[in-house]
Amino acid sequence: MEFDDLIILMEENLKLVRNAIVSVDFAIQVGVILLIYLLGYLLAAQLKKRISFLNNPPADGAHVLRSFGFNLKGALFPILTILLLKLSTVLSNKYQFDAWLLNVALVVAVMIFLNSCIKAFIKSNTVAIFLRWVGLPIIFMHLVGVLPFVIEALESISISLGNVQVSAYGLTRVLIFGALLFWLGRASNTIGQDLIRNHKALDITTREVFAKLFEVALYCLAFLLLLNIMGVNLTALAVFGGALGVGLGLGLQTIASNFISGIIILLDRSLTVGDYVELEDGSKGFVREFKMRYAVLETYDGKDILVPNEKFISSLLINWTHKDPKQRYRIDFSVAYKTDIRAMVEIIKEAVSEHPQVISGDDVPFEERPDCEIDSFGDSGVNMFVEFWMDGVDDGKNRVGGDLLLIVFETLRKHNIEIPFPQREVRVLNEEPISLRQTSP
Repeated sequence: MEFDDLIILMEENLKLVRNAIVSVDFAIQVGVILLIYLLGYLLAAQLKKRISFLNNPPADGAHVLRSFGFNLKGALFPILTILLLKLSTVLSNKYQFDAWLLNVALVVAVMIFLNSCIKAFIKSNTVAIFLRWVGLPIIFMHLVGVLPFVIEALESISISLGNVQVSAYGLTRVLIFGALLFWLGRASNTIGQDLIRNHKALDITTREVFAKLFEVALYCLAFLLLLNIMGVNLTALAVFGGALGVGLGLGLQTIASNFISGIIILLDRSLTVGDYVELEDGSKGFVREFKMRYAVLETYDGKDILVPNEKFISSLLINWTHKDPKQRYRIDFSVAYKTDIRAMVEIIKEAVSEHPQVISGDDVPFEERPDCEIDSFGDSGVNMFVEFWMDGVDDGKNRVGGDLLLIVFETLRKHNIEIPFPQREVRVLNEEPISLRQTSP
C-alpha cells in the first residue's frame, strides 16, 4: 500500500511538472532568461572593450587593485546576469507572478559566478578544491532552502563529555569556518599590506608601521571570530588576558620584547627597508622585510639572516645607507721609492675617475672626488692609497674595488712604474777562507 502511494505521489508531481512546462508562464520565463543571458553577455563584451585594464595583463610589480581588476574580467558576465535576474525576480514578486524558473536560473548564475571567482582569484589548488567541494555545496543548500534541515540533522548527532556537549554540527562548523578564516586572514593580510605599501603618499617607514599594525589587528579579529564560532563566551577573555599577562612576564618576554622593538624601530625611523647594515657580530646585509618577531637581512651570497628585532636596539649597529647612499672606500697599493710620486698621483686619480660608478667630475665637490695620497713608507716601497666615493655598497652588482685594483695595476704597468715586492740582500762579512784543522788521535 505504501509503494502504491509513492507511485501515485510521483505521478502527481510529474503531472505538475508537465503542466508547468507546457504553460505560458514557463515559456515567458524561458524567454526572459534567454534575453537576460544575451543582454548580460553583450554588456560584458562592451565593458571589456571600453575598460582598458580588463584587457591588458598587469606587469610584474603592478598595483594589487590592477591585478584584481584584470582577474575580475572572467566574472563580469555572471555578475551582470545575477543583477538582471535579481531585478526580474523582484519585479515578478511585485506583480504577483510565479517566477520559480527565474529563481532557479538565479541560483545557477550565482553558482557560476562563485566558481568563476574561485578560478580567477584562488591560486592554491588545495584551497580551490576545498571551496568547490565544501563551500559551493553549502551555498547551494542555503540558496535552495535545504541548509536548515541539514543543520538540524547534524545537531541531532551529539555526544556529551561531562558538562560539554559536542555536536556534529558544531564540530563541522569549527573545521569549515576555521579553515576559511585562516585562509582569508592570510589572503587579506597579503592584499592589505600590498595596498599600504603601494601608498606612495606615505614614506616607507610609516607604511611598514601601518602594515604591521594591520597584520596584528587582522589576526586578532580572526581569533575573536573563531572563538565566537566555537561558542566560547568572550567575557572569559578577561581571565585569559590575565593569564596571558603572566605568561608574557615569565615565558614570553623575549617574544614581546622583539615585537615591541620592531614597532620602536619603525616609529623612530632608525632602520628602514633597503638599508645596508652591519651587526656587531660582523653579519652584513640589506634589510628586506620586517616581521612581528624578526627582520630579514639579505646577503650578497644568497643567504637570508633572520635577526631578532631586539638585537637592533640592544647591540651596536652600523647603518651604511640610512642617511645617504653615497659611501667612501679606499684601495691600497705600493710603488718603488724611485717613482715620481707627484706625477704618479695625478695619473692614478685620472684613471680611477674614468670608472662609471666612481663619483667624479667638475660639478662634484672637491672632497668627494677621487684622491690619491701617501699612506706610509714601507720596507720595500712607498705605500699609497686611493679614496673614492660611489653610490651604494662596494659589493655584489656594485663591486668596484676589484675593478679599480685592476685599473691601478694596468695604469702602473702602462707608465713603467715599478710595483715593489720584499727583497732581502745577504752579505758575508768575513770573506777569509775557513781552514779545517785535523787533530791527531
